[in-house]
Amino acid sequence: MGKRSRQRQKNQSSGVGRDNRDNGSWGAGYADIVKENQLFEDYYKELGLVPEGEFEQFMDAMREPLPATIRITGYKSHAKEILHCLKEKYFKEIQEVEIDGVKLEAPTPLSWYPDELAWQTNMSRKIIRKSPLLEKFHQFLVSETESGNISRQEAVSMIPPLLMKIESHHKILDMCAAPGSKTAQLIEMLHADMDVPFPEGFVIANDVDNKRCYLLVHQAKRLNSPCIMVINHDASIIPSLQVATDGWREALFYDRILCDVPCSGDGTMRKNIDVWKKWTTANSLHLHGLQLRIAIRGVEQLAVGGRMVYSTCSLNPIEDEAVIAALLEKSEGALELADCSADLPGLKTMPGVSSWKLMTKEGQWFNDFSEVPSSRHTQIRPTMFPHTDKDKLASFHLDRCMRVLPHHQNTGGFFLAALVKTAPMPWNKRAPKVNTHLSSLASRVRAMLVCVSHVCVSHLTPSAPPRPPPHKRKKMFGFKEDPFVFLSEDDPVLAPIQSFYDLSPNFPKLNVLTRSHEGKKRHLYMVSKELRNVMLNNSERMKVINTGVKVWSRNSDGEQFGCAFRLAQEGIYTLYPYIRSRMVTVSVEDIKVLLTQENPFLSKLQSKAHAQAKSLGMGSIVLRYQPNPEEPLEPQCPIELCGWRGKTSIRAFVPRNERFHYLRMLGVEVFRDKSGQRGAPREGGEEPKEGGEEPREGGEEVETKEDTEMASGDIVGDSEGKMESDQP
Repeated sequence: MGKRSRQRQKNQSSGVGRDNRDNGSWGAGYADIVKENQLFEDYYKELGLVPEGEFEQFMDAMREPLPATIRITGYKSHAKEILHCLKEKYFKEIQEVEIDGVKLEAPTPLSWYPDELAWQTNMSRKIIRKSPLLEKFHQFLVSETESGNISRQEAVSMIPPLLMKIESHHKILDMCAAPGSKTAQLIEMLHADMDVPFPEGFVIANDVDNKRCYLLVHQAKRLNSPCIMVINHDASIIPSLQVATDGWREALFYDRILCDVPCSGDGTMRKNIDVWKKWTTANSLHLHGLQLRIAIRGVEQLAVGGRMVYSTCSLNPIEDEAVIAALLEKSEGALELADCSADLPGLKTMPGVSSWKLMTKEGQWFNDFSEVPSSRHTQIRPTMFPHTDKDKLASFHLDRCMRVLPHHQNTGGFFLAALVKTAPMPWNKRAPKVNTHLSSLASRVRAMLVCVSHVCVSHLTPSAPPRPPPHKRKKMFGFKEDPFVFLSEDDPVLAPIQSFYDLSPNFPKLNVLTRSHEGKKRHLYMVSKELRNVMLNNSERMKVINTGVKVWSRNSDGEQFGCAFRLAQEGIYTLYPYIRSRMVTVSVEDIKVLLTQENPFLSKLQSKAHAQAKSLGMGSIVLRYQPNPEEPLEPQCPIELCGWRGKTSIRAFVPRNERFHYLRMLGVEVFRDKSGQRGAPREGGEEPKEGGEEPREGGEEVETKEDTEMASGDIVGDSEGKMESDQP
């Protein structure tokens, strides 16, 4: 990789604005950094982006710590149960807490986020450590975050996906995706209907930094979706992909694109305190070109009629309106700005500006490119200034851009613009279309080439256009991933699985893949049909870091029970609609037994579940809970758990944090004190009983045996069927 490429990758991967902005602050550190930067104040005061009379409020807000925000995962069927638990238990109890004689403010919902699924709190880590009740709340957040049910994400970072208007059939590209909180939102929106295991749409999440891609994988994997693929490319030159449609290979265009570009990050000063001392106008000048290249590459791959949201956590017009104006001018009418001002009622924003100036780090101002000396033309470009043609500038409607100012709703600073593509980009109109029929491709190539004495002569008709030389295969950098190998319909692995679980005839066998060409298949994964299409037709074009949700894991002792693969909890919601056997219907009391006892006997289940379990042979099973509308105090959402039917016992195979999640839904709380020991004393000073491994109802807090045995998702073996770890 050349010097320029390395610098470009460094800019994309380490831009201040993208590094940590997706994770809400919890009031940590930086006490000795002085929150002063005179150049910053002079610059934004002169630009006039802040309404008259509000600049002091703006600066005061920038110096205050950023409130923490959490978002409840919207597509999970039990999002309402989590919200109910938060509102009725933790938030109510927090209202009664006093710290140093001052009552705490309870968390409040973000007024503009749908269905009260996003909340904000001013509690810092320091305050949390002062109260056992707040420590319980913190542990709840950590556990639910690991389970994928809650995401700790900055408020303004939640806005771009909401403006994209995602539908379940949309093909989505997230160009600069790490660390992945926005990507998680996109996945949730695809899975709005949980009864559809494989939405027609998918999310391709890209990042230039190989290491940050694994952070992205971690975020995405919490959602257990078969419709997400993580790739590793420079966003400004991200490859064009192809898909097979009705026997023809065509270019892939995306319905929605999120273009959240690297930026100088001066909107994150409340959280990234070191920006105060590092900020200079030179940061924006250095990033403007990269931001424009990424945005151009994005709209090139956008389908006509599609929507791309461009966003930064910078308030600087050089990174914001200047990029949008340059993009609109280059599009020659193929793009237009959408008016999103009414899309999120309750969100306070400022309209985009059509006039701005440029300042160097030495404090020198330029109103127009004609004023810039030639010695600075390599650093300062014409696209950084407003268009000189006032009529053309007005036609851009830059006022439809949106800028979020920190003092208006106690948030970070942010900029957004939604672009709609109305026609192909002008430079794409003349490009040849990729339109190759797959069945005839090989025969056509053979007919065109005649090899004589090891010399290939191309037989082209006189009217055929000259073809460019073949592209060199791109060299991929970073860790070499294991292969993604799709199984054939007649793969011998699938027959016993089909029989053992009585999979329905419409089960998509071709969507099953593994991660090795040779040897025993350890895990089986599934992707959607559309992602399979993308992978099979672009293996040489893109570097895939991760895709697929794990649905089965090999069990070394399983073959004696009829199937060598047991169900994996990660993929149970994907597989469940196709499974017609090996199911046990359980009640709330049954789930409590299964999640709090290591290896309960079958006799501990209630009569219905006991009878169903006894009728099944040994091996992997599905434990299914159906809500009862006549019992409003019980969970009102379906629950599917993986389990194992032993000779005389039964158990659930659920990772620790998910186990805690389901127990909380059932009214059982599990809490560990700061030393990692059993639960803290109950109200009134009463200590829990010795040897209390099992959580009890009524808000009692004790530590389960699974708290240690199931740490990090490890699985403990059944005496009748030894299980290997469920980890990859």
